[in-house]
Order: sequence, then structure tokens, then C-alpha cells
Amino acid sequence: MTSSSRGTPLGRRGFLRLAGGAAAVTALPGALAACGGSSGSGGTLRLVGVADQQKPLDLLVKGYTQAKFNASYAPTDQVQTSVRTQLGAGAAPDVHVVFPGNGSAMSMAQIAQAGLLADLSDQAWTKNIPANFKPAFQQGGKTFIYSAGSSVIGAIYNKKVFQEAGIEAPPTTWTGFLDACDKIKKKGKVPIALGAQTPWVTQLITYALVPSTVYAKNPQFDAQMQAGSATFANSGWTDAFTMYLDLQKRGFFNDNPNGTTFEQQTSMVATGKAGMAIQVSAVLPDFRKAAATPDDLAMFPVPGADDANGVWIPAGVVVGLGVSARSKNRDAAKAFVDYLGQQKNINAWAEAVACVPLVRDAGSKIDPVLKDFLPFIDGNKAVPFMDQAWPNAEVQPAHFAVVQELLGGKTTVPQALAKLDETYRKK
Repeated sequence: MTSSSRGTPLGRRGFLRLAGGAAAVTALPGALAACGGSSGSGGTLRLVGVADQQKPLDLLVKGYTQAKFNASYAPTDQVQTSVRTQLGAGAAPDVHVVFPGNGSAMSMAQIAQAGLLADLSDQAWTKNIPANFKPAFQQGGKTFIYSAGSSVIGAIYNKKVFQEAGIEAPPTTWTGFLDACDKIKKKGKVPIALGAQTPWVTQLITYALVPSTVYAKNPQFDAQMQAGSATFANSGWTDAFTMYLDLQKRGFFNDNPNGTTFEQQTSMVATGKAGMAIQVSAVLPDFRKAAATPDDLAMFPVPGADDANGVWIPAGVVVGLGVSARSKNRDAAKAFVDYLGQQKNINAWAEAVACVPLVRDAGSKIDPVLKDFLPFIDGNKAVPFMDQAWPNAEVQPAHFAVVQELLGGKTTVPQALAKLDETYRKK
């Protein structure tokens, strides 16, 4: 199953609108943590990345001797806003965060259509992009983003909490998943920590369920959505949203998910106050850092079906990097990305963020907690993250909002899905 990068073209004028108009470039948020060389001229590359990717980038920047760097990092929401503004104002970093596929204002397809990304197609590593991942990397047959591999979404769980609740092995069916949650709740612990105050966290439970409720039954769903012959409302998305809300109705979430942050969610699982959190594997390092004993944490696929054979998983290309098309140091920036594309560096990045390398070789080290996900990936039972196939940059934030409204009792499943359908069809 592949996603598509085809969407509503976003020209420079449209991109400026999303970036807040032709405003002067703004400084990066104060939360950005700078490191590396000094800014300015003299061949120094300015790099802005997302905080989750700082560990591998610090490592690889240090090992690259052909340039100096002024590198800075910030959380996803801040980076998307600040870099998008700079792109719109014509003052982008030389190398900057880019999200794969389509569906957000900082996604590869949206930025490439605006003519703001340099073409990377002449680099050797691009020839090895797996066919099912090409839509996440390419627009019009050209490659515009570097990414080290794919992350999965599943349940990061505290093994001690599961053991204390008498759960001998991770569940493989939806009924088994509900039973596990019930056992944890009876032990006085929160079954599922949910930090829905952080917008991007809201989508993850939906994304964990939809592969089983939608794509396992209809692998052509994305193509049908693009053709106008399918809708969110008349699909397995209804089942996924209903299952999401059922978890809340059963008391399996912490109190006030809409008032709980990603950091609080992480702490709850890491310290054993909660049994699990449905999260993307790229944040495993955050959970491990917060735990007294990192080995207490593991991960398993969320079973979105009562037949184990009907369970599919989400596996999306991880956040990557692009080169500004207008960079005065474009050649040097592209040379750095070419360096990142060497297999040993793909392996190093993937290992640092617990993702599955774009291409595997004998030197690839897969995080042991991801072993249960590999049969799904290798068996064609994995689908890209849903937003990577959406046609515009407004569906994803609409999804964030309707989930928060569902959790707050301010909307219904039919109303939420109608809103997504309306937003999807916007031109």
C-alpha cells in the first residue's frame, strides 16, 4: 500500500499565505537550542531541525568535516511555524526540517510545489528508495527530501506495570487489548496515557487503528479518496473514531487528556503511573530518558481488529531534511545531505531514533523493541501515516481539532468525519 503525494498545487503566493503573508523573517523561537559553529558567512551552513532528530544530527554533523554548522532545534510545532515563515520570506536555513509526503504546510510536496526545495535526485542514495516510499520522497518524479527510514506507531508500554497487572504478553486482538487495559485499570493505574494538549499527539490513536479498520479491508482507499469515490464518513474511519472514544468511555485514559502534554504523557509511562502510551517509535528515546530503567519500556503493535490476521500497522517515513532552493550555500548543503545518504550514516541516524533504516544491510541495527513490527513491514501489512496522502495542508490540523473536540464532548463522530471530508475537498 502506498500513499500519494499528489495534492492541490501550492504556489509561492499560496505558500506566503500559509506563512503569514510576505512578512519579514522572524527570529526562531527562544526554545531553539543552538549548537555547532558560529553563524554568518564563510561557508557555515545554517541547519534547523526538529528536536526529536537532534541526537543523530549532532552525531553526524560532528563527523562531517567539509563544512561548519550553525545548528538549532525545536519541538515540531515551533519548527513548522518558524521555518515556514522563513521560507515564505525568502530567508530559509540552508538545510532544514521537511516532513515527508503531503498534508502539512512543511511537507515535501507542499514546499516542492512552491519551488522552495532543491532537487536531490542526482544523489546515489535516492536510487535505493523503496517503491512504496517514493511518494513520501518525490514530487513529479524528483526527490526533494532526505530521510533515514520509517517509524511505526504502536503502544510504548511499561513492562513492570503489565506484569503487575498479570498481562503475560502484549495483546494481538482488539478484545485482548481492551482486556489488558481493564486489568491495568483494576490495579489502580492509568491504562493509556494521552497527552492530547500537544496537538500532534491527538492523531496517533487514530493512525494506529485505521490501518486495520480501513486499509486491511480496502487497500485502494487513498486512491478512491483522491478520485472522489470514497469518504471518511463512509469508511472504517467511523470505526476507528468510535473505538477511540470507547477507550475514553471505559475510563482507560488519564483525566483531562486535553489538558495533558506530551511531556506529561511520557513521564506517566516512564515512571509506571500509566501502563502505555500510543506513540510513534521516533520518541522512544524521550521515554527512555524519562525512565529510571530504560529496559522497563518496550513496544507492541496496536491490534485494531479482533482477527489477528486482519491487523495492519502504520509505518511512515520519518521527518527528514531538505535543502533550500535559494540557499547561497546550496552545493555545500547538498553535499552534506549526500553524506547523510551513505549507508553507514543512514544506519546511525535510524539507530539513534529507533526507526527502521530506509535500506538495510549487515550493519543495520534494528532496535529490539521493534522486532514485532518487522513482520508487518516485510509482509506488506504496513501503510504510510495517513496525512502523507492528504491533498492539502488543512486536513491534518482539522484532524487534531476534531479529536480534541471528541474528547471534550463537543462534537460527535459523524460531525467530526463530515468536517474532515469537507476539509479534504477544499481546493
